[in-house]
Amino acid sequence: MTFVPRPLRLAFLGCGYITQVHSRHLRSLSGDVVCSYASRDLNKAEEFKRKYQGVAAYGSYDAAIHSDQIDAVVIAVPPKYHLDLTLQALAAGKHVVLEKPALLSMADYETVLAARDAAGKVIIVGENDHYKPLAVCLRGLLAENVVGDMLFGHFTTLALLPKKADDWRNDESMAGGDAFFEEGIHWLHVAGSLGPRITTIHGYRPPPSTKGPDKRIKSMLVAFKYDNGAAGALYYSREVPSLFRGLRFSKIFGREGIITFESNGIIAFVRGKSWFPRILFPGFRDIRGYQAMYRDFVRAIREGDQPQMCLERAIEDQALMDQIYEGLREEAKG
Repeated sequence: MTFVPRPLRLAFLGCGYITQVHSRHLRSLSGDVVCSYASRDLNKAEEFKRKYQGVAAYGSYDAAIHSDQIDAVVIAVPPKYHLDLTLQALAAGKHVVLEKPALLSMADYETVLAARDAAGKVIIVGENDHYKPLAVCLRGLLAENVVGDMLFGHFTTLALLPKKADDWRNDESMAGGDAFFEEGIHWLHVAGSLGPRITTIHGYRPPPSTKGPDKRIKSMLVAFKYDNGAAGALYYSREVPSLFRGLRFSKIFGREGIITFESNGIIAFVRGKSWFPRILFPGFRDIRGYQAMYRDFVRAIREGDQPQMCLERAIEDQALMDQIYEGLREEAKG
């Protein structure tokens, strides 16, 4: 008789926008994952349970964390609360999906790393961009050396997407930092996860705008160097109008060709060693990588392994963030 493992029983801590995003993508994994919802407002948890065909609703995070009907939790609340809820979940014997930005400081990562190892549980950092078809495609192309020696990486993510005045991201004590820290880390990870690793990095911020309800610093240019000697730049902004509110192109330059790709993953053009250019469609079915991320999470739990986006990999991203903001602080001093 073939053994069929039961689905992973997953509870979302927090019923906001990002929980909606995760839940939509999890619909295709119903055989591997079943979802429940926890909120400080039981009615909201019940609403999410009905909307996404969940199993249970909880009127507090503590109730979900300590339920024997839950195997793992998704910490989908503002970053300020990630450390405490993660430690509670590990102490209760739960595996954890930790939304990004995962934690606020290197000290927090070290605390959680020790708690994870003591509990013997799996933590995956919710860096879905690591798993999206575009990132997988780019890693494959660079591994194949299709453009020869890499010289430059040019990554662009520009859009006019201001937050409302009452959005918690306007409060840096809740978000952990400015817009680049809270969201740009996804793009920083992509730039640093394609094979060559970023070794040195520096950030440059234009003067912030005082107009509108979104008072965050919303733009950052990051320049960096890879361990293969190539140089790179990441242009991040949420105050620059773009076609269709987010269509933009990035490039990887090599001595024998160029990879041009739409930053969201719609299409890529490769002009390299082969005679004819190639047009690639990395994949629309899971274009944001959530399904692949959860499959990796389930696999890691069942096999007693680490997921690709483990804490150790997220710590590398945090170290780069620390370099960026330390440089900005030093520059402001003098």
